[in-house]
Amino acid sequence: MTTIHLAHSPDSDDAFMFYALASGKVDTQGITYVHELQDIESLNQRATRAELEVTAVSIHAYAYLADTYALLPHGSSMGDRYGPRLVAKTPMTKADIKGKRIAIPGPLTTAYLALKLYEPDFIPVQTPFDQIEDRVIAGEVDAGLLIHEGQLTYADNGLHLIADMGEWWYQETGLPLPLGGNIIRKDLGMELTQKISRHLRASIAYGLEHRQAALDHSMQYARGLDRGKADEFVGMYVNDWTLDYGERGKLAVRTLLDRGVKAGIITKNVDVEFVED
Repeated sequence: MTTIHLAHSPDSDDAFMFYALASGKVDTQGITYVHELQDIESLNQRATRAELEVTAVSIHAYAYLADTYALLPHGSSMGDRYGPRLVAKTPMTKADIKGKRIAIPGPLTTAYLALKLYEPDFIPVQTPFDQIEDRVIAGEVDAGLLIHEGQLTYADNGLHLIADMGEWWYQETGLPLPLGGNIIRKDLGMELTQKISRHLRASIAYGLEHRQAALDHSMQYARGLDRGKADEFVGMYVNDWTLDYGERGKLAVRTLLDRGVKAGIITKNVDVEFVED
């Protein structure tokens, strides 16, 4: 019996993705999956210590993990003309945020990388992702970079959009913004790696084919979203891109990381490696 620790964020899109695996809908061929749920920045940090066999990480973080991990072809979160949203209490422009204090969900998140490419000059204030809106509303920071469900709820709280990183990236490159992906430790060997890869794909496909049941499961992680909003959020980040990056998705990953290196935000060259099924 092989045990694989599989880690992901406690949010509705990841829960949807792994619903079938977590509830025994996929024949795991003798592999026992132990699911671990933590916020993405914690998973990024754990991956730097190679603690987990399989984990969701930010694509930004993968830049520092490529020696130890490869990207699985399934499980990506792509922002196709949408993504992390930069918001403030009052209307602001890009020029207004120079030098300002901006709450970010972590230095290894792709949201942070995208924001640094968008506007390099600001003071990052690391903040748990689910506290960013509150800090902006309280005036503790000048602006906040929202990931997860906050992307859909900020206007309900009276906040104003400065920029959508996914739309900005699309205008820059014509590509989707690759926010997160699943990685697998290279020391597992090709046979086991490909088996795990097939199980993940089967889990995502099952969720997409049994949407209501997967959504039922996801609602426990929806953090206050009603079912309609949760369904919208899941649809943003679990879709055809999640089943497979495809050539355009792989190009998006390489382009983002290359730009991060050229801008001096990523401090090492990255050799991107995708597992082939």
